[in-house]
Amino acid sequence: MTATAENRGVPLGMPQPPAASYPAEVRARLEADAAEVVARYPDSRSALLPLLHLVQSEEGYVTRTGMQFCADVLELTTAEVTAVATFYSMYRRRPSGDYQVGVCTNTLCAVLGGDAIFAALQEHLALGNGETTEDGKVTLEHIECNAACDFAPVLMINWEFFDNQTVESAKALVDQLRAGEEVVPTRGAPLCDFKRTARILAGFPDERPGAVAAGGSAGPASLAGLRLAKGESAQGAVVTPRHPEVPALSDAERPAQHPSSHDAPQQTSASDPQHPAGPTAEEGE
Repeated sequence: MTATAENRGVPLGMPQPPAASYPAEVRARLEADAAEVVARYPDSRSALLPLLHLVQSEEGYVTRTGMQFCADVLELTTAEVTAVATFYSMYRRRPSGDYQVGVCTNTLCAVLGGDAIFAALQEHLALGNGETTEDGKVTLEHIECNAACDFAPVLMINWEFFDNQTVESAKALVDQLRAGEEVVPTRGAPLCDFKRTARILAGFPDERPGAVAAGGSAGPASLAGLRLAKGESAQGAVVTPRHPEVPALSDAERPAQHPSSHDAPQQTSASDPQHPAGPTAEEGE
């Protein structure tokens, strides 16, 4: 499906009437929350991003009413608020599902199965990119890299990691979400619905049991350079978690090689002052 301004939630045509206000009790509650957010910043304008998450947590997407609220609180124009809300993809501009299922289709995830997963989920759910199931449970979209290449292909559900996915495992995940079954991320905090996720992103306490203590980090290949930079010894060959039956080579079994031939920077004239570059040689010299 080709994205257009209208299906991204950007109205075209004649100017619209002013946005409706929140009900009095909702506005009073949001104003108290907003005051807490604004107080964190020396310049109130800096609070716009978390405030957009706050209003998104109210209705599940950033409505015209929500943008008007942000403009009123921060003394900005609605044009300034709209410019920000339409720039960042984490702000939804139309009703969306309880669970935002994002399939990484950047290069590494794509070639390892991300493109196939996204196509299979589109067919399985009968959805286009950015569309939501009729039951309001799942919104499907392809997303940009989430820095989890060690675990490709990766799905994000409400920004929690689901690593090393396949077409079948991805289908099972969305079916479980639609059936109301518990779904557990492979790393990080327990899953919650999108409105609660938005409130957490606004900077309010994460009240999910075990969420703060939940662990999760990059994989061994991504951390190899960090270990070397700290002066630690290089790790043996990294084995993908998708194929745990393949044993890694021990240090004795590994072929002799330059210590920086894999992850560390090479000692070249560009990176090593002790080996300055000489004159550039002509081809064949």
